[in-house]
Amino acid sequence: MNAADDFRFKSHELLLDLDAAINQMMMLVATRELSGERWCAAVTQHSDACAAWSSHLSESSLLNSHFL
Repeated sequence: MNAADDFRFKSHELLLDLDAAINQMMMLVATRELSGERWCAAVTQHSDACAAWSSHLSESSLLNSHFL
C-alpha cells in the first residue's frame, strides 16, 4: 500500500473507534447514567479515541506533502 492508502485505512479504523465511543456515551446519556463506573469508562474511552484521532491527523499533516 502507498502512504495515502495507509492513511485512509488508519483513519477508518480510528473513526470507527471514535464512533463507538460516542455511541456509548450517547447511550449512557439517554439512560441518564451520567456518573459512576460505566460513565467514567465511557469518558476515558472517548478521550482516548479523540487523542488517537488527533495524533493521527497531526502525524499525517507532517507527511501531507506526500499526498499532494
